[in-house]
Amino acid sequence: MSGLDIAPPPTSTSHPVRPRRPGRVGRENIGWLFILPFLLVFLAFLVAPLIYAGYLSLFTKGLATGTSFAWFDNYTRAFHDPSFRKGLWFVLRFSVVVIPLQILVALGAALLLDEITGRLARFSRLMIFLPYAVPAVIGSLMWGFLYSPSFGPMEQIFSLFNAQAPFLLSEGNVFYGLLNVVTWQWAGYYMIIIYAALKSIDHTLFEAARIDGANARQIALRIKVPLVSSALVLILIFSLIGTLQFFVEPQVLRPIANGSITPDFTPNIYAYETAFSYSQFNYASAMAFSLGFVVFLAVGVFTFATRKRGGLFT
Repeated sequence: MSGLDIAPPPTSTSHPVRPRRPGRVGRENIGWLFILPFLLVFLAFLVAPLIYAGYLSLFTKGLATGTSFAWFDNYTRAFHDPSFRKGLWFVLRFSVVVIPLQILVALGAALLLDEITGRLARFSRLMIFLPYAVPAVIGSLMWGFLYSPSFGPMEQIFSLFNAQAPFLLSEGNVFYGLLNVVTWQWAGYYMIIIYAALKSIDHTLFEAARIDGANARQIALRIKVPLVSSALVLILIFSLIGTLQFFVEPQVLRPIANGSITPDFTPNIYAYETAFSYSQFNYASAMAFSLGFVVFLAVGVFTFATRKRGGLFT
């Protein structure tokens, strides 16, 4: 036969595409089944209450006038309310002190644990992190017992020296008493974040620095701290959000504070008292959203200030 023999095309061995059965869940939708329980809880207990609270904040309700649409009058009233501004001023002052203190304690503990190896390191990490695992209500009750001037251990220790123990929940000392409780509660959590960031650093940098003659303190301050500055920014944002919404600790310690923790001690306590003691749910909702606006503004300003540098020290 002249010319080139043209081989027949190979027969296809692929199986025919089976039509998808109706009602069968596709593989691409399986992920939604896993997040559906969380999504339902998230919508039911966070999104829906927020929408309802935002709706309530736009109305006023009076015994004689009834319910009427007020636009943003409740928000204007909140920012002109001396009690709301007093609580807001306290949490701002508290943030200025407690946030740097928490970061310093967490950073110091993380740097120290980064140098320790073996079982002692694991035990130390657990002990420092343990206060965060204790619920805030239980931790506050525990500190209330320790601070108690009548049966607390501080009073017993000071009585051995014929001295009177300072009551850390009195009007002049409540700032420092709460400062101690909050630092104890959260420093371990922030320490874990910094410690994880330290473990992600390439250790050849430390070896090169030691070869160049750097000591442990220089390595910690000039290499480790700048390289974990992004984690420090994250911690600062978390701490700022939590401190501006300060509620659990002063509310739990309030019965034994002898009046030093007032109903307008923090904005959240004031909103809580306004809603559940005076049944002014509309005004309380507006105060809660006003505080949320302050938190959003503070975090936004700080994020904008650190966006180019990527950290606190870079």
